[in-house]
Amino acid sequence: MKKVKRTSLQDIANAIGITKMTVSRYLKDENLVAEPLRIKIKETIATLGYIPNRGPSILSKGKSQAIGVLFPSISNHVFDEVLRGIESVTEPAGYQIMIAHYAYSPELEEKRISSLLGYHVDGLILSESVHTGNTLRMIDSSGVPVTEIMDTCTPPIQQAVGFDNLAAAKQMTLNMLEKGYKNIAYIGAKGDTRDLLRQQGYEEAVLSYQLTPLIFRSPEFSSIRLGSEILDDIISIVSKVDGVICTNDDVAMGMLLSCKKKGIKVPDELGITGMHGHDMGQLYSPALASVITPRFLIGQVAAEQLLARIDGLEEIETYIDLGFTLNDGESI
Repeated sequence: MKKVKRTSLQDIANAIGITKMTVSRYLKDENLVAEPLRIKIKETIATLGYIPNRGPSILSKGKSQAIGVLFPSISNHVFDEVLRGIESVTEPAGYQIMIAHYAYSPELEEKRISSLLGYHVDGLILSESVHTGNTLRMIDSSGVPVTEIMDTCTPPIQQAVGFDNLAAAKQMTLNMLEKGYKNIAYIGAKGDTRDLLRQQGYEEAVLSYQLTPLIFRSPEFSSIRLGSEILDDIISIVSKVDGVICTNDDVAMGMLLSCKKKGIKVPDELGITGMHGHDMGQLYSPALASVITPRFLIGQVAAEQLLARIDGLEEIETYIDLGFTLNDGESI
C-alpha cells in the first residue's frame, strides 16, 4: 500500500496563496492573523485534514500538554466516573489524555508506562500502588510527577488520592455484624492490592467478633458473571452463610441477579453488599447496600494535583483521603 503524504504547512500555504510563516503564526496564536485570513486558514486546515506536528513545541517548551492515565480494566465501571473527573480538569486546561489498559498485570503496566514516557507525557495518573522495579526506575529517571489513585493505605511513589479500602470493608462488615449477621463471607476476584486490603478489613472485623473468616476468591477478573458463578459455590453451604461482602458492585450485582433467579430472598435469606455505589446497584430492587466512594472527585482532585505539580508546585500532600460513606440500601 502506497504511503499517503501527510499534509504540511506548505500545502496549506500553497492552497491559500500565502507564506508558510503566516500559517505557522496562525497556529501559534490565531489572533496574530487578520480575521478574513484567519477564517480561510481554518477552513483550509479542515479541508486538507492537517494534523499539527507537536514535536517542535515539545522541544521548545519542554511540555507535551498530555498526561498518561493507566486503568487496570476497561470493563470495570468504577473507572468511568474517575475518567470523567480527570477530564473535567484536563480539558479546560488544554491537556490531552492518553489512556492505557494493563489488565492488572505489573509487567504490562511497565510496558504501557514505557510507551507513554516515550511520548513525553508531562505526568502520569496510575491506578495501582504496586509496580515492577523497572517501572519505578523509569519514573524516577523521567522526572515526571505521578499521582496514584483509588487507595490511601499503601505508600505511594509520590502522592496518593483516594480512600482507605481496608477501613471501608471493615466498617461495612461491622455494620452487618451489628445488624445480627453471624456468618459473613468475603467474595474476592483476581487479587489486586485494593481487593486484598478489603479482605483484610473484612477479616479484622469478623475476628473482632470472635468469628471465623470465610473467603471465596476467584482467579478471574471481577464481573457480574463472576458474582453469579460464586453464588453457586455458596449455595452448597447456604445454611451457614447469611451475608456476603463483595469486593465491588459488579460482583454483588451478579449475586443479586442470581439470587432472584434461584428464588433466594435478599436480605431475608442472604445479605449482600458491594463497593463503590454504582447507579445500577442503587436503581435495582432491592437496592444494593454498598460503600459509596467519591470516584468523580478522586479523578478531579488527582488531575488538579498533577497539573499543579507540572506547573511547578513543590509542596504536596502525600496522602489525600477523600473518604467514603456506607449505604445500607435494601439488601442487608
